Amino acid sequence: MNSEPKEVSIELQTVITDDGQTEYNTVKENGNFYKKDNIDVLTFKEKADDGSLINNLITIHADKVSIKRVGTIKMHQQFRLKQTSENVFQHAYGHLHMETFTKSMQYQELSNQQNGLLKLNYTVKLNGQEERKQKIILSIKEEDSQ
Repeated sequence: MNSEPKEVSIELQTVITDDGQTEYNTVKENGNFYKKDNIDVLTFKEKADDGSLINNLITIHADKVSIKRVGTIKMHQQFRLKQTSENVFQHAYGHLHMETFTKSMQYQELSNQQNGLLKLNYTVKLNGQEERKQKIILSIKEEDSQ
């Protein structure tokens, strides 16, 4: 590891546009940020609607982003610019096959001078149905800088 873990606050916004309807979801949690060689790693626990905890691990490379969630739901979604990736979203009611195509990726590193910001713009097909547009906007702030 190149750096000690930093305590951070995160805000993870997901915007889903499906058949003309737009849904917004925001998660605000505290977590840890690590820098390992050329990889930024973010870990945090998310409280689900039923009160259970979901562990989140987000790794940010120069050419890809990986989001892994483990708890009452399980998924490992990968984003590579202009590429399609597949994974299975598992939850209490069954499994969904996800096909993700990444349209754009932007990342501003967390530093002493600025907050971290990750933006992903992509489409998803669930179980082969019509694709829907999705965006993730992840804000990372050092706890000490608030």
